[in-house]
Amino acid sequence: MSNPLPHTPLRLGIAGLGTVGASVINILHGKADVLAAELGRVITVAAVCAREPGKDRGLDLGNAFWFADPVEMAQSSEIDVFVELMGGAGNPAKAAVEAALNAGKSVITANKALLAAHGQSLAALAESKNVALLYEASAAGGIPVIKILREALAGNAVTKVSGILNGTCNYMLTRMEIENLDFATCLSEAQRLGYAEADPTADIGGFDTANKIAILTSLAFGTKIDVDAIYIEGIASITSLDIKMTDELGYRIKLLGVAERTPAGIEQRVHPTMVPKTSPLAQVMGVTNAVTIDADAVGQLTLIGPGAGGDATASAVIGDIAEVAKGLTGPVFRLPSTQLERAPRAAMQRHEGGYYVRLNVHDKKGAFAAIAARMAQMNISLESILQKGNKNTTKGTGLAIVSVPVILITHATTEAAIREALENISSDGVLDGSPQVIRIERG
Repeated sequence: MSNPLPHTPLRLGIAGLGTVGASVINILHGKADVLAAELGRVITVAAVCAREPGKDRGLDLGNAFWFADPVEMAQSSEIDVFVELMGGAGNPAKAAVEAALNAGKSVITANKALLAAHGQSLAALAESKNVALLYEASAAGGIPVIKILREALAGNAVTKVSGILNGTCNYMLTRMEIENLDFATCLSEAQRLGYAEADPTADIGGFDTANKIAILTSLAFGTKIDVDAIYIEGIASITSLDIKMTDELGYRIKLLGVAERTPAGIEQRVHPTMVPKTSPLAQVMGVTNAVTIDADAVGQLTLIGPGAGGDATASAVIGDIAEVAKGLTGPVFRLPSTQLERAPRAAMQRHEGGYYVRLNVHDKKGAFAAIAARMAQMNISLESILQKGNKNTTKGTGLAIVSVPVILITHATTEAAIREALENISSDGVLDGSPQVIRIERG
């Protein structure tokens, strides 16, 4: 015989009724009986707050209280749990979350920007009030990577977390490969279909991925969130020729967020990366996300699933609601906030690996020899040199300059070595334009 449900329901206050907020409410209504049976407690939407309160959203809000101010709702006695789905690193999201925690209410958020900027102080506040601060939806959408890092991998020493954490970029790189689209055309299509914002900088610039990898780094390594330590490079420089060449070489280009423990410290980076077509991450196409975790006991674990969308993200939010309903609490970032240490930063120049380098080389005698000599000076061993693509002609000071695309694939070397070699090559005057550099992950 099941235990009777508590007389008092768990009352939610939801701030933000966009795509995710609407999906949360619809799932809660559609699965109300199932959730009550599973959790032993009725879940109700007691209050809501959103811009344009009179807008018809097609939602059944029942007798929920409407609040114009999310901070007022966060402090209200009408709710037990504050669900923040507004977004943004600053106010009103920050002020409302702080108000809820100070009022002794658990908080659920999907806001990676807020956590990346203020996660440490919010975690300390939640722990001091003995309430939950949960954020499964803040990274990788419907993939439960945060729960896995916080709970399921207890006893594991994580050495690396890497993944495709932005569906917009993955969608664009997929279409560039499959349909041979250039970057500008693909971005325009992504915006038309709603996959990219009118201002796509956060996505294509790598900043959205950086916020997510900052959160995962803290969970994986027990460190304070440190977005400033992340090397960030977006996908805007990727060309159709790069896509074609990496395909011929047996690779795909993915925008990866990577956090890795190295002898020099914790390396955090976001950049386009060539991954072997045989690797799990290479199989992830379209708007799908994926995260690979390397740990000593479990080995390598790859999680693949929807990284965005109303229902997928709402699924993660409702998973957090379930934890609160069950009375589960604990450290926000795997370890108590007082025990989180500032990670020793590994400078990007210390990064080691293979590199794809595309150069537009002047079609003149001695240019190739100069390039090879500069690489040798930095002890960079070349795996292959390929001349691909058509010759380009540009006008210089009264003369036409003819250049040819040359692709270099290096064996493992350091970021510092490759950068210095390319600076020296550029100073020799044998290049037309700037070099293109893409890191290679062979493992």
